[in-house]
Amino acid sequence: MDEKIRSLRMERQCLLKKADETEYIALYRDTQPGQNVYWHGFGEPPVLSFRADFDDKEFNRRRQMERRLVKGRFAGGNLGWIMSEDMELFASLYRKPLARPTLEQTELLTLIENAGPFNIQQLKEETGLLVKQITPILHRLQEAFLIYEDQYDGEWDRGWYRFAEIFPDVDTERYTKVEALKILLQRFAYRMVWFDVAMAKAFYRVPEKEIRKAVEELTAEDVLVPWESGYVQKSDIALLQDYVPKDTRSVYALHRNDFLYRAQEPVLKQMVKDRTAGLPYDCEPLQYLLIDGQFHGASVGHFRYGPYDLNDIVCDLPEAESRREELLEALLAVNPGGEFKRFLGIEI
Repeated sequence: MDEKIRSLRMERQCLLKKADETEYIALYRDTQPGQNVYWHGFGEPPVLSFRADFDDKEFNRRRQMERRLVKGRFAGGNLGWIMSEDMELFASLYRKPLARPTLEQTELLTLIENAGPFNIQQLKEETGLLVKQITPILHRLQEAFLIYEDQYDGEWDRGWYRFAEIFPDVDTERYTKVEALKILLQRFAYRMVWFDVAMAKAFYRVPEKEIRKAVEELTAEDVLVPWESGYVQKSDIALLQDYVPKDTRSVYALHRNDFLYRAQEPVLKQMVKDRTAGLPYDCEPLQYLLIDGQFHGASVGHFRYGPYDLNDIVCDLPEAESRREELLEALLAVNPGGEFKRFLGIEI
């Protein structure tokens, strides 16, 4: 990747200089939907790891309590947290209308609309349905933006409301999907500096043809400019010409819900698969190594409650051995109590 683009991306990701609260809110907005730490973050607020000069987990916990961060099913039906003022935008992009509701879906929706809110246990008592029947129905109604799960804290006993009761002014059809994508892709382009269609598809999880249509329209409108098989914002062209790259030397061990990982997930998964093929121990990617602004490796092993099985560190940097302590330090910082068994396939 061009050194200028890599440096500017790190700068805009607040990985060179950590964000204060104002900068953080802007960064969060541009990298929505936010998610918590992969695997061990169940029920916790979303975070932007390594990017804040304050405790952003607690900051976002307060934003949840105040309903400034709200929950929904967005990219690929995955749970995520968005800023409440952007609900219209994300609902327009991700809403999956309920064309032919089943009897059970209709029953639960009618119950919530007429007498809600209900938690799952109350719905079980009212309908006689099992929890394993109720849960997927609620998720489907949630994807249709007909109901809302009010998770404003970390408790499991959450109420399900009629969507319009919580968001009376939200028009879920205000934008077409392409119109919503055009807004989001400009934010994505700003934070990534350079991106291609595959990256946008990986992050937003919408069909490629919709991404391409939005990109084509933004290019025709002179907002985006083609650049080396991808795109940059036209407003960044002049900036990049005079931009002096910063010192990007750093190592970050990023979890699998991180914005930068999710935007490059297919490529990164394949990278690890290629480097671990045939190994006789568990090699599930645990964290990915962002080294000097580029992904070059990962820790692999097995997810567990408590310390993970840290079986190996794979890396394609020619000078990886010379940076061994730096890589280990970054990985052990996010794996408290853990101990790696191997480095580049060699037992430690």
